[in-house]
Order: sequence, then C-alpha cells, then structure tokens
Amino acid sequence: MSYNRTDRISEEMRRVLSDIIRELKDPRIPTVISVVALSVTKDLRHAKAHVSVMGDEAAKKAAIDALKSAGGFIRREIGARMLLRAVPEFSFVLDNSIEHGAYINELIHKSMEGEL
Repeated sequence: MSYNRTDRISEEMRRVLSDIIRELKDPRIPTVISVVALSVTKDLRHAKAHVSVMGDEAAKKAAIDALKSAGGFIRREIGARMLLRAVPEFSFVLDNSIEHGAYINELIHKSMEGEL
C-alpha cells in the first residue's frame, strides 16, 4: 500500500477541516457533524469532503448549504493553518455511512434479542 504525499495531506486536511467546522458560528450547522473522508487531487487544486450530518433531510441540506457558503472562509483558514503552496477549492458531499452503520447495528441488536 502506497502512502504518498496527497494521502498525508488529505488526512491532515481532514483533521484541520473538522476543527474549523466545529468553530463555525452558523446556526444551520448542527453540533453532530463529522468529516468522514477528504480526498485531494494530485495538483492540490480541488478537494472533496464527505460530511456526515445527523438529523432529518432538511437539516442535512441546510448544513451542506452552510458549508458551501462558508467555503471561502474555510479555504482561508486551511491556508493559514497548513503550510501549502496551493489551497484547494472545497466541494462538500453528504455521506450517510454513519447513519447506515447505526441502522445496521440496530437491526443486529433486534435480531439478537429475538433469538435470546
């Protein structure tokens, strides 16, 4: 498995992005939000952040809209906190993997209780 420069930058940027999102003051962003994954292109011009938001569909859409509107601020903060020559443009994608995992876990627990 190759662990190259873009992988290291992606992981560090995911950590910094999580910190920045927690600091945002936008009321549309819920307290239960996490950056599941972040991928950066090789030229560091574009980054895609997979974000998981707990709540109903309206809350998820509002959170993604709030992150998109704060994109310039997020980009500036990433540039200030990380020493990079090029700071990428961010695109935010909703990720439902955490909710899906919780649903599967709930189904497993229900089936275990039914068997006992």
